[in-house]
Amino acid sequence: MKLDQNKMPIYEALNKFKKERIVPFDVPGHKRGKGNLELTEFLGEKCMSVDVNSMKPLDNLCHPVSVIREAEELAADAFGAAHSFFMVGGTTSAVQSMVLAACKEGEKIIMPRNVHRSAINALILSGAIPIYVNPELDKRLGISLGMSLSELEKVIKENPDAKAVLLNNPTYYGICSNLKAITDLAHRYGMLMLVDEAHGTHFYFDKGLPMSAMEAGADMASVSMHKSGGSLTQSSFLLLGEKVNADYVRQVINLTQTTSGSYLLMSSLDISRKNLALNGEAIFAKVRKLAQYARDEINQIGDYYAYSRELNNGDSVFDFDVTKLSINTLDVGLAGIEVYDLLRDEYDIQIEFGDIGNILAYISVGDREREIERLVSALSEIRRRFKKERAGMLEHEYINPKVIETPREAFYGDKESVPIMETAGRVCREFVMCYPPGIPILAPGERITKEILEYIQYAKTKGCFMTGPEDINIEYLNVL
Repeated sequence: MKLDQNKMPIYEALNKFKKERIVPFDVPGHKRGKGNLELTEFLGEKCMSVDVNSMKPLDNLCHPVSVIREAEELAADAFGAAHSFFMVGGTTSAVQSMVLAACKEGEKIIMPRNVHRSAINALILSGAIPIYVNPELDKRLGISLGMSLSELEKVIKENPDAKAVLLNNPTYYGICSNLKAITDLAHRYGMLMLVDEAHGTHFYFDKGLPMSAMEAGADMASVSMHKSGGSLTQSSFLLLGEKVNADYVRQVINLTQTTSGSYLLMSSLDISRKNLALNGEAIFAKVRKLAQYARDEINQIGDYYAYSRELNNGDSVFDFDVTKLSINTLDVGLAGIEVYDLLRDEYDIQIEFGDIGNILAYISVGDREREIERLVSALSEIRRRFKKERAGMLEHEYINPKVIETPREAFYGDKESVPIMETAGRVCREFVMCYPPGIPILAPGERITKEILEYIQYAKTKGCFMTGPEDINIEYLNVL
């Protein structure tokens, strides 16, 4: 039975609560903003009045029995899932909950190496063992592609005892794997299928976009509602398929998620779910149109390449998310991060990220043609003013690493700090990555090579925002 998607149980309960003018002798201590006037002036009284704690009329995120439960049922219905959970620790906490629910210590999980760091962090917490399927690289674009079906089957046959397959779909750049075939393959071998769908919220609401995880029959999917879905930053959904024990998953979520769920985040999930359920098709048709307009204009400038479904090869690029405006900058002679910096510093345009060879401009329902035109003319100007020879440019997003220890053993192992350029041959004990996108160049337990060190130095000189190590300046690395 389809539910009434006009309803917003959390939003409605908060509005009712506001009218009751209850005297607060509970937390938070700002007492509807009266205790912190500067913050109230900054965020507004409306916002502060609903920054409240769990109580009987408002339910409890850890153990929902009324309005939160109803809101989660509506979200599950909207996304075609059996169950959904409101996540207030971002998609990071949803990814970690999936992995922790699927794998215990010492159990194997199959995943591509270009996963977000949250997935590898989950392995440090759980003690599960990663079996990496190294994704193919597109040499021209310098990006890793999706998971190849034949490559995955080979890895599954070598590791039939693995408990789950984890796939990031779409990738940050918009590349989609053959999700249905991969899910069927995992299930055929008795493995759970987990999908990090941080960048695919919109797939659920627009038939013109690639297949969603729930439609493909996946067991769990983490969905960044705050990316393309319109909710507040840090709010996400964890979706479950029919065969997963939802009560156990909630226990796992409660291992790490706060007991003081933010009603600002939860109401934003509730309201934006309603909006997508009722208007999603029209919203994302508009986004697709804007992205295509931008691609057409950018590809006329010369040297830039805004790519799309022409990359499809039936396997490692099974489909492409056409709302993603991913642009290769190598023929302009500039690293993506250099174009990112120029757009920000010279043209007051903030894009999502730049890496070694590409930039991503995030387009959503909030954009208009005039913003697109401003971006296009800025890119055109950058090419005219700053174009260089392509010689000497590195051309790949990351290097396939050699795993020596599990992430957990390495992270907690005995360490020493060594000047970074002297670490070749050693085993890394921490993460090194450019953020965004937050895909590790090195993760705990991986062998450091000369090639990886050269890549890190290159990314630093180009201006990538490097994160991960204990040493903030990334001049020293902790090794086993």
